[in-house]
Amino acid sequence: MTETTVAAVLAELAAMEDPKARAINERHGDDHGVNLGKLRALAKQLKTQQELALSLWKTGGSSARLLAILICRPKAFERAELDGMLRAARTPKVQDWLVNYVVKKSPHAEELRLAWFADADPVVASAGWALTTDRVAKKPEGLDLVALLDVIEASMRDAPARLQWAMNHCLAQIGIEHAEHRQRAVAIGERLEVLKDYPTPPNCTSPFAPTWIAEMVRRRNQVDG
Repeated sequence: MTETTVAAVLAELAAMEDPKARAINERHGDDHGVNLGKLRALAKQLKTQQELALSLWKTGGSSARLLAILICRPKAFERAELDGMLRAARTPKVQDWLVNYVVKKSPHAEELRLAWFADADPVVASAGWALTTDRVAKKPEGLDLVALLDVIEASMRDAPARLQWAMNHCLAQIGIEHAEHRQRAVAIGERLEVLKDYPTPPNCTSPFAPTWIAEMVRRRNQVDG
């Protein structure tokens, strides 16, 4: 893919920049001002282009990296490439999209989950927890849920923000998906009080684990009933 093409895409991204959107995103630790709906529309227009995705990622800009994630081929990356990309993805949205749209579709996902879960860097570790939460929901066989709850109980309250958020999601997912561990998951959430006072818009579910668990279980019982 030529530099002209990369430059043209970067120019299009620059034209999408909205100062108001950037101000909102910056409050959440992100550093881009592109409307994500418009970004997805551009990705749909470009379709899958692995070489262009690699070039956009190398620019380092968050909007370019988000677009790269949408147009890449997830299974084309080697494990070392994904590890390097994750360590370079320091903003929450880029990390979230990279894990959910690329790593989860990679044949290296489980190896990376195990490596990142124990990483000393809390941002990298949060990606390991995100992949673990996905397994809790979709493929729990082989996971030691009791041990996960032990780690959450011991470490979540004092964990850095992004790691704490990922651990809290895992706690909630265990409580939602696994009735035999629900009582303990709720008790841990109630004792630690992590995200208890998190500002939650009307008609949205609080990320406070006991509330989150109760609401999702209620919805499932409603459907089943």
